[in-house]
Amino acid sequence: MKAVRFHQYGGSDVLVQEDVPVPVPGAGQVLVKVAATSFNPADAMLRTGYMREMFPLDLPHVPGMDMAGRVARVGEGVTGWAEGDAVAAFLPLTGAGASAEYVLAPTEVLAAVPEGVDLVQAAALPAPGLTAWQALFEHGRLRAGRRVLINGAGGAVGGYAVQLAHRAGANVTATASPRSADRVRGFGADQIIDYTATPVIKAADGGFDLVFNLAPTTPEETAALAELTADGGVFVSATTPPPAEPGRGVETVRMATRSDAAQLAELLGRVRSGDLRIDVAARRPLAELASVHAQADQGTLPGKTLIVI
Repeated sequence: MKAVRFHQYGGSDVLVQEDVPVPVPGAGQVLVKVAATSFNPADAMLRTGYMREMFPLDLPHVPGMDMAGRVARVGEGVTGWAEGDAVAAFLPLTGAGASAEYVLAPTEVLAAVPEGVDLVQAAALPAPGLTAWQALFEHGRLRAGRRVLINGAGGAVGGYAVQLAHRAGANVTATASPRSADRVRGFGADQIIDYTATPVIKAADGGFDLVFNLAPTTPEETAALAELTADGGVFVSATTPPPAEPGRGVETVRMATRSDAAQLAELLGRVRSGDLRIDVAARRPLAELASVHAQADQGTLPGKTLIVI
């Protein structure tokens, strides 16, 4: 089968497409014929070795934590899944990823892709969708009537966070550049802050029950964002570590997304019902994965990019 791997940590040029054996599923695993994966910033951090202490890899490594495809074969003892089933998953970070024609997946991470949901599009949902869900509802305990600030709403995670918060009945303030403002507004943001024109900490009307930071901020900027959190509120960061003790009863969370099949199934169900929209900027073939990583490294990737197998 065709797979893209890296044999050493480094820049995008370490990614090479190779012919490798089709893996055989073991107990509790299924072999999935991959329809698509998608690029996530964490894929680049794993490739460079930036995360090697937290997530050590066995090299060579196939990247691609998001996966959608169809079950091709089931391992010993597997029940509930059969050949041909449409599935999606947020794959374990230290295992082989989905930038290949086939991938092994543990059954506990699999969610069924409902009929009516585009299987290729579904690959753009797992990691960013789960990040948004867990930030808002697990860490942020968001509910109707609450005020939420989503800093960095123009990205994939931010787009899902705006949609989910809006559907939950929250009042949503989102930061976005002019390039993505209309899209974020269409997702349900009540207020848009153009951070390219005015710093967020000056433009935002504070007292947010939840502040969700998705932007790469300095420690000083992060502390200032935490100040926008209401007394007793929650500040969640998926990027820069939050201040340890901001005071006023503010809870701070440095989140790490986990795979959760039940939550992913819920998100896919919302896509099926029309309550959640998957937004994709580009579709690229597997052979161009190194180019996608290079564009991401240069900051020129147009948005959520699918890698179609």
